[in-house]
Amino acid sequence: MKKALFALLALVSTVAFAHNGTPKPTNRPSRKAKTLTVMTYNIHHCNPPSAGAKIEVDAIARVITKAKPDFVALQEVDVHTERSGKGVNQARELARLTGMHYFFSKAIDHQGGDYGVAVLSRFPILDSTRFILPVDPAIGGETRTIAAVTVEIAKGRKIIFASTHLDLKEPNRLTQSEQIVQHFGKSDLPMILGGDFNAQADSRVIQFLDGHFVRSCQACAPTIPVVNPSRAIDFIMYKPGETFKTLSTQVIDEQYASDHLPVVVKLQVN
Repeated sequence: MKKALFALLALVSTVAFAHNGTPKPTNRPSRKAKTLTVMTYNIHHCNPPSAGAKIEVDAIARVITKAKPDFVALQEVDVHTERSGKGVNQARELARLTGMHYFFSKAIDHQGGDYGVAVLSRFPILDSTRFILPVDPAIGGETRTIAAVTVEIAKGRKIIFASTHLDLKEPNRLTQSEQIVQHFGKSDLPMILGGDFNAQADSRVIQFLDGHFVRSCQACAPTIPVVNPSRAIDFIMYKPGETFKTLSTQVIDEQYASDHLPVVVKLQVN
């Protein structure tokens, strides 16, 4: 019964909260992408930990802009919350400031608004999907989701890019990882997944995902805390195959804007 409930929850998907925006694209699908730069960044609702309750969307935007990514997986994103400003949609504002398209996937209600994950894309978004990850009712946990978009990186060449933020409890993370593999395994499209997995490389969660995805690094540099980081829990991975090859993985030493360090990966597109 429990497995059936998980499967039902995992298949619930909507196209709510999709906002492609109208910035001028810096990449055109007609121009074949030889390489892609991908970032994953837990942005701590744009609240620098050393700045009290201050919200600085600009600080996160500067970090992203400097890295010049083609895709960004964002976690801990506020939309119209009291703490971040009722009129502020952080996903949309980051898209505006960086000149990218965006898609937001709500996880929970928070302070009169929404809180969840998002993606930014240099390429126009052709399709977008939010789907809910399962939580075992016996142990509880916060609702988690995936934001996934389909884009065309070259004429007739589509890929999926997705962002997620797994639960704090390992049993939930394991089930969520299984559902991610099951859900996206149904698609023949190449896929890149970035996120805060709340799990280290030697965990059961990452070891399971390593059996179905190629992680951009094996001896991955730590991403938290931002001062004297000691744990790597933020990763970028992609479906195995001939489409992508890792050229480099870098953890950016940016200690002000968030409580996580961003990860930037350069991929060769074959």
